[in-house]
Amino acid sequence: MDEAPYVLNLPEGFPYPDIPEDNALTAARVALGKRLFYDPILSADSTISCASCHRQALAFADAAAISPGAGGRLGFRNSPTLANVAYLTLVNKDGGVPKLDLQPLVPIEDHNEMDLSILDAARRLNAHPDYPAAFQRAYGEEATPFTITRALGAFMRILISGNSDFDRHERGEGGLSESALRGRGIFFGERAQCGSCHSGFNFTDNSFFNNGLYDTYADPGRQRATFLPEDEGKFRVPTLRNIALTAPYMHDGSLPTLEAVIAHYDSGGSQHPNKDPRVRPMGLSELEKSDLLAFLQALTDSVFISNPAFLPE
Repeated sequence: MDEAPYVLNLPEGFPYPDIPEDNALTAARVALGKRLFYDPILSADSTISCASCHRQALAFADAAAISPGAGGRLGFRNSPTLANVAYLTLVNKDGGVPKLDLQPLVPIEDHNEMDLSILDAARRLNAHPDYPAAFQRAYGEEATPFTITRALGAFMRILISGNSDFDRHERGEGGLSESALRGRGIFFGERAQCGSCHSGFNFTDNSFFNNGLYDTYADPGRQRATFLPEDEGKFRVPTLRNIALTAPYMHDGSLPTLEAVIAHYDSGGSQHPNKDPRVRPMGLSELEKSDLLAFLQALTDSVFISNPAFLPE
């Protein structure tokens, strides 16, 4: 087994992520995980890979409201960005997966996504001419449900994004237009309070929140994991890093543009009983909406979406 460590270079102000002892970052594990991420071998019909729904140019999200899976079947949620998932405590939009190293089981085995038993995936990989040696280098054993999911987790942990115009501004290097600076004031101000949920270095407090998107939710969100009525319509507060690249928006991809997202929050949303009281009519002017949009666009990290370290070999 090759135990040479993978050096994770973090942006200024980013803490080192909590990495499980049983999946320490090594170069061999990251390389294996990256290969698996781009390989359609993990789908039933060998047509869909993780990268099919998580594209680097889109900050590892997708442009479709709902991405097609094996056989062209559609799931029921919009593909989220994978930027900075190393910092997630509970995974998926409803927090139903307790850690990142288990998350790959969901899309691999889901009938509407990759539709392959993880045991069948392991058999495929162990019968492959190259993968057995790669698994031995990375984990000292063959492909198993444990090593497959851990390798994918290792690769996802290196997808760190924190070099936007906003970050350069915060480091005193300039980078924000006058419009974006005004938008920054709106974003963090008392009137909009966007920063009360989209807080910290990753622009999320990782809480679950009903934002008043609907009066009646076809997808109950967090309630699917907790079965609590007070969690109906609550979804993870997403990071806003690279948000201009990850349209369409919301858990179901129902809002096509950032302008539509701003309009939703400005309207105050629905009257759902679980809606957070911070979502209320704001009465933003057209200039204020434009300035807020400029600030959100300034969260794009062009280095991240072109980083060759994330590309397939």
